[in-house]
Amino acid sequence: MSVTLLAGTATASVAVASETPAAAPAAALAPTAPVENLIVGYKSSASEASSNSAAASDATAKGKKAGKKAKFDRRLGTGAALVNLGGTVAPAEAADVMAQFRADPDVAYVEPDTRAYATAVTPNDTEYAKQWDLFESTAGMNVPAAWDKTTGSGVTVAVIDTGYVAHSDLASNTVAGYDFISSSAYARDGGGRDSNPADEGDWNATDGECGVGSKASNSSWHGTHVAGTIAAATNNSKGVAGIAYGAKIQHARVLGKCGGSTSDIVDAITWASGGSVAGVPANATPAKVINMSLGGPGACGTSYQNAINAAVARGTTVVVAAGNSNADAAGYSPASCNNVINVAASNRTGDRSFYSNYGSIIDIAAPGGETRRATDTPGTVTTPENGILSTLNAGTTTPGAEIYKPYQGTSMAAPHVAGLAALLKSANSALTPAQIETAIKNNARPLAGTCTGGCGAGLADAAATVAAVTSTPPAPAFENTTDFTIGDNTTVESPITVTGKTGNAPAALKVGVNIVHTYIGDLKVDLVAPDGSVYTLHNRTGSSTDNINQVYTVNASSEVANGTWKLRVNDNAGGDTGKIDSWNLTF
Repeated sequence: MSVTLLAGTATASVAVASETPAAAPAAALAPTAPVENLIVGYKSSASEASSNSAAASDATAKGKKAGKKAKFDRRLGTGAALVNLGGTVAPAEAADVMAQFRADPDVAYVEPDTRAYATAVTPNDTEYAKQWDLFESTAGMNVPAAWDKTTGSGVTVAVIDTGYVAHSDLASNTVAGYDFISSSAYARDGGGRDSNPADEGDWNATDGECGVGSKASNSSWHGTHVAGTIAAATNNSKGVAGIAYGAKIQHARVLGKCGGSTSDIVDAITWASGGSVAGVPANATPAKVINMSLGGPGACGTSYQNAINAAVARGTTVVVAAGNSNADAAGYSPASCNNVINVAASNRTGDRSFYSNYGSIIDIAAPGGETRRATDTPGTVTTPENGILSTLNAGTTTPGAEIYKPYQGTSMAAPHVAGLAALLKSANSALTPAQIETAIKNNARPLAGTCTGGCGAGLADAAATVAAVTSTPPAPAFENTTDFTIGDNTTVESPITVTGKTGNAPAALKVGVNIVHTYIGDLKVDLVAPDGSVYTLHNRTGSSTDNINQVYTVNASSEVANGTWKLRVNDNAGGDTGKIDSWNLTF
């Protein structure tokens, strides 16, 4: 699919035409749509080629002969003259004026000033029309409009999941991965860790096989479904389209029979991001984005946090699913870890999906779909058209034929954001994980529906976010993305230490604030300069509105730039809590 941006107005390709008339076929020059301007190229020997007044007189005269107003507008960079027809005219009327120019031996060529458009087109993938999550205006992620600028090329996305079952819609975009399941019983491949991340199936034959309360189930082929959302081959006349279809997928297998262990997952995070793991060969293609559509109950442990911190320090953006328990995501891991993009699921009408976790710890929402209504019998599929369609396999236990099937879950929402992160990294390779997270949140749009409990900054918007990172400088280097909890009737401060600046801060210091809170009317928000001076940004306005996601401008010209700046948040009431999610300074 061509995605070259051909913006602007068609112009002549030479500065001055040759002495030999350019005898283009008449059909090629005939206007086929209403015309406002003509482009006229004169021979170099003609006075109109160098004199604007001569060109102006010639345009007026020829327009009069054709019964139209024609006026010299300006000289193009090519040397051609732009002639205005006094407004938009019908093709036949424009053709009459063009005929007058064409009959003049001093004119080398004349052509309508046509319009050009971005050439990204609707993918020809056979199932694309069912991918509402990519393009529908109500609750889709506005992905197609981003493809003119980036498709994710040059970026590897690690899918830390069940591994990979062969699928022709993924094969061309898959690079070498690794199997991190250390238990042969859970791996089902006859051994421990190895270089083959093939999904051997995660079925359970009987109830209770994986602990009290566990149920018998078929294989999910979960990692393959996740991978298709991120980077299924696109415009290949089959199947589905991937969000970052120019990117590569790297499978790190950690989930087998009865799930996966923290130790295996931590090693996969380390290896995927380019770190060293004893006994495992170095990763030849380290990932700049990691997707983890997995988790369990409990707060983020030190092992997870250390591995994630190290991955982010290597420049890898880590995206995680919020969880599917319709509960506060703060009680689930790795969703509750710092330095991740925590993703809740939304449905086709723009509401929070009934199963999705929520809370002040959520960073962003993305389409996760609903293959059934909340009131339908669990395990049934009653609304498949509202799920997330992606690559899968028909095997109930071991692999069978490749298929496409809709799933629902925050597991489906997270790869939407991982795909977006890949688009951003491809569009601007200098972006850090913190800058990618900030860009996604700052350019989200409000959910069309509701999100009881909190869905972060809103619905991720691919086109708006890509446009932001390609048309403006990257997010500022001075940033704090550590979460600071805002309790009832408490004051909390988040610091940023600025170094390397000379003199004072600017008169238009930009302060980007991202606070997650369910009642911003409770909050007073101040910027505290290094000398203790206080600049109030927000003072108990907004009533019951959720969240502050805004860039403030502060005249800080009297303050020395270097030093420790603080964002101070004071909660003045009970009943609503939240966190400072991130904030930044742009000098």
